[in-house]
Amino acid sequence: MKAAVVKSIGEVGIETVDDPTPGPGEVVVEVAACGLCGTDLHILQGEFAPTLPVIPGHEFAGTVVALGPGALDVNEGDRVAVDPSLYCHECHYCRRGHNNLCLRWGAIGVTTAGGAAQYVAVPAANCVQLPDHVDTRDAALIEPLSCAVRGYDVLSSQLGSHVLIYGAGTMGLMMLRLAQRVGATSIDVVDLNTDRLEIARGLGVTHAETTAEGIEPRFGWDLVVDATGNAKAIQDGLGRVAPGGTFLQFGVADYAARATIEPYRIYNKEITITGSMAVLHSYERAADLFATGVLDPELFITDRVPLDRYADAIEAFKSGAGLKTQVLP
Repeated sequence: MKAAVVKSIGEVGIETVDDPTPGPGEVVVEVAACGLCGTDLHILQGEFAPTLPVIPGHEFAGTVVALGPGALDVNEGDRVAVDPSLYCHECHYCRRGHNNLCLRWGAIGVTTAGGAAQYVAVPAANCVQLPDHVDTRDAALIEPLSCAVRGYDVLSSQLGSHVLIYGAGTMGLMMLRLAQRVGATSIDVVDLNTDRLEIARGLGVTHAETTAEGIEPRFGWDLVVDATGNAKAIQDGLGRVAPGGTFLQFGVADYAARATIEPYRIYNKEITITGSMAVLHSYERAADLFATGVLDPELFITDRVPLDRYADAIEAFKSGAGLKTQVLP
């Protein structure tokens, strides 16, 4: 089969590799579509726990074409979206229900072969069957949505909150849609990409600007979300949290990124700073939300390209063109 392979830091190409064989409790999925993500850029940089070479792709959906021994609740021909999370279920954090902090954490497309290929072997337990009305290719959006659902899980979100989101890319806009679902009074979005700001305006934000200057609500923002991973955006956002408010680090920053906090202000204004790591008990809920139409796939998926153009798609993604790019094996 053909697959995209990150061979070494900064080097990715298309190779012919052996078709996967399902092991115990596994199935083989014929991939319909695989989304590109900021994490894929980190993998290219040698970050986010990869051992190279690796086949990337952790946002994907497809059709089950083979069953391994002991694969339960899945049949050949089922259309599925796949939770990429791999946990040991045995370590201290797994036993406490914090599987996403697993001491032996892994993910399909990050630490093992992923969905940027014609076929991929996955645990049957990670497959979520799709309802008839959901297009298989569109369902690759469920994985990033499940990360956004996890982001809201860590928050003490209240009706009537004022929300500021840094980043109008895929993840920022997903956080925007969820903020609308949980009853935010105002939602402001900041991004330097004016095309993406136009998309945010079309989704009904209060303000969509290139800077947060001059748009602050009377008593400030109760929730500030960084969906960029950019150190300058993070630093700016930390200073804009209202007393009693929360800053959520949602975007994946480079390992070397740094920001300065003001400990006295955090103490005196009772500010919470928290993070959200990938997926935790949120994938099936995201699939259910997706099936209700919480996202418009035609708005979010702006490019679909053949797998052979994976390297070109990565370069376009780096440039900030469009929103979600999918590769089609």
